[in-house]
Amino acid sequence: MQESNDLSRIDKNRLPRHIAIIMDGNGRWAKEKGQDRLFGHFNGVESVRDIVEGCAELGIGFLTLYAFSTENWDRPEYEVTGLMELLVDTIRKEVPTLNKNNIRLRAIGDKSMLPAYAQSELQEALDETSANTGLNLVMALSYSSRWELVHAAQQIARDAKDGKLDPESITHEVLTQYLATKDIPDPELMIRTSGEYRISNFLLYQLAYSELYFTDTCWPDFRKPNLYAAIIDYQGRERRFGKTSEQLQQNPTIH
Repeated sequence: MQESNDLSRIDKNRLPRHIAIIMDGNGRWAKEKGQDRLFGHFNGVESVRDIVEGCAELGIGFLTLYAFSTENWDRPEYEVTGLMELLVDTIRKEVPTLNKNNIRLRAIGDKSMLPAYAQSELQEALDETSANTGLNLVMALSYSSRWELVHAAQQIARDAKDGKLDPESITHEVLTQYLATKDIPDPELMIRTSGEYRISNFLLYQLAYSELYFTDTCWPDFRKPNLYAAIIDYQGRERRFGKTSEQLQQNPTIH
């Protein structure tokens, strides 16, 4: 009942086109239950399924999940190995469901760092869902904004050196074409679970004008009602993009 009540409060005409989520708190959730950290990651998969379904049902265009950061490679080897195996197993099982629901899987990050078997499974899933036209499910894997910006700077420098790019012509629009998200709109809403108030090297450039929403709920407990609450909160905010409230009232289309 609560889920349907929350859903009815959402204005379908003012949905964020792109939602980004830092899925935090798996390890803490498991520890509170006296379990191993991987137990939290395994249960977090259920939250991924529920939130992807919720976004698809609402008609959200893009959902980016921070699944594995560049810094996560420094975690204990058993946890990294377990996460890679969980990633591969989940992707293999979910592709039929993604296709059934017209969901396209995409990935950003330094995928070359993934184990060969994970790269192969991921690429197969990307290929198999590439024709889908519904929700774009973007997995940030072996991703960090600092990696992304350094990589972009290197590419820009190479193109400028080769005469393909005039440094004086570099604008925001040009720079975005060198980012991992070059054909993905910036998030309007960023959600972080588990009570942490950090962006943690996630889409730093793209989040410049995003609304940030933080919740104490750990990721394995985050479900559709939590998603709806975040969207309702987002819709209650005034997005001015540097303008004044009076300017927006005079011309609601400016941003």
